[in-house]
Amino acid sequence: MNALSASTDATRKKTVRWVIAVAAAALLFDGYDLVVYGTVVSSLLRDPSQLGALDAAQAGALGSYALMGVMVGALTAGAVGDFLGRRKMMLINIVWFSLGMAFTAMAASVPAFGILRFLTGIGVGALVATAGAVVAEFAPAGKRNFYNAIVYSGVPAGGLLASLLAIMLGGVTDWRGLFMIGALPLVILFPLAYFKLPESPRWLLARGRTEDAIRLSVKTGIPLEDPATGGPAAGVATGKAAGAGTVAPPPAVGRGGRQLAGFAALASGNYRTPTILLGLMSFCGLLLTYGLNTWLPEIMGQHGYGKTYSLTFLLALNAGAVIGGLVASRSADRFGPRAIVATTFVIAAGALVLLTFDFPLPVLLVAVAFAGVGSLGTQVLVYGFVSNYYPTPARGAGVAWCAGFGRLGGIFGPLVGGFLISAQAPSNVAFIVFAAVALAGGVVTVFVRRHRSSGVDGGSGRADVQQVPVPQDSAPRESVPQESVPQGSGHWGA
Repeated sequence: MNALSASTDATRKKTVRWVIAVAAAALLFDGYDLVVYGTVVSSLLRDPSQLGALDAAQAGALGSYALMGVMVGALTAGAVGDFLGRRKMMLINIVWFSLGMAFTAMAASVPAFGILRFLTGIGVGALVATAGAVVAEFAPAGKRNFYNAIVYSGVPAGGLLASLLAIMLGGVTDWRGLFMIGALPLVILFPLAYFKLPESPRWLLARGRTEDAIRLSVKTGIPLEDPATGGPAAGVATGKAAGAGTVAPPPAVGRGGRQLAGFAALASGNYRTPTILLGLMSFCGLLLTYGLNTWLPEIMGQHGYGKTYSLTFLLALNAGAVIGGLVASRSADRFGPRAIVATTFVIAAGALVLLTFDFPLPVLLVAVAFAGVGSLGTQVLVYGFVSNYYPTPARGAGVAWCAGFGRLGGIFGPLVGGFLISAQAPSNVAFIVFAAVALAGGVVTVFVRRHRSSGVDGGSGRADVQQVPVPQDSAPRESVPQESVPQGSGHWGA
């Protein structure tokens, strides 16, 4: 490796590390927002002086308001994110959801709490939808599922943080203090993202801003072409070893051969059916995630476990999701995400059935951890699957669709749990319902079509993409004057 290529590789690694760190930190607070309500819902149910009188059905509805906002935010990000850019979407929505959490902490009534949860969810949804596109366009080939798992493991890690803080600060602060903690990204994460998160060079290229793309590619070390596929978009593993079986997603083409972008690409012929199936996968994963995170402490409390033990189950659920998601992602890079996602869904179904038996506490905690692997851990893999399934012009819309439609499942999860508890159904019934959802998710996953090398250039697996003058490590970069590429500190513009 010559000095120039070594320098470029070092720059690329540094850029990727910062991008992954910022995206993971953003989703850490998404997970915190997800679980913090589950840690305080029992207190809100039992203390009308906080927000007003609540029953289980109303509490379930309150849990769903945030998810309705997440759905709106995700779909909005899909509509504008592929046109506005990855960096701007991340920055705007870090500010949005931070302010939302701060104002929610000051809510004085049930209606105000619900409205503010909805508005906060809009920012969270846009971040979730954008993060997958960011990872797919910066992470190196052969490690995209793993890096995606690191970023989206921020969600269960945030759940762990919420559970731990609820246990540790139980006698120090109330629910308002826990929600105010969720506003910290405004003063901690936003300045870091402003200076360290660049725009995606591949997004700039897809938007026709070739000179800007080349300039930023040189500055960040991020190649405009994927060495594994020869195309500017992330490939998707098809069952072979990482890097050997990677096929670039074929372009979405409309009438007259015009390349489509955004939601229009998702509705095109070769992506229409997979888009529906990927949305259903996300629906199942998020129904499990939000249903269990909202109601698991209350269900276990009805089994006779005190508050600390009930929160420990929540801790085990999210710990299993973090560890299991990271382990499974390495397998997804090697064997392809489809088989791994189907397997983890089935693991969740089995673990949830085990919770219907009267096992000792350690066995129940292990079963809950495996349920975490197959619920939120599976959803981590689903986001990675989706973000690499679509070409660059449609990637933001694809992840947004997955996050947005999937949040319908997230909305139904707390509602289903609240309905069953209000109807005084045995807790075993809730676990059986959730197990059936997990099994359905596994079945849907099996039917998602793999990309094939046919229909691309020469059957080589290389997509038919626009050719641009991409700087090569082994050649002088005469087309990009060095004085036009600032090397000092400062924020990443585009």
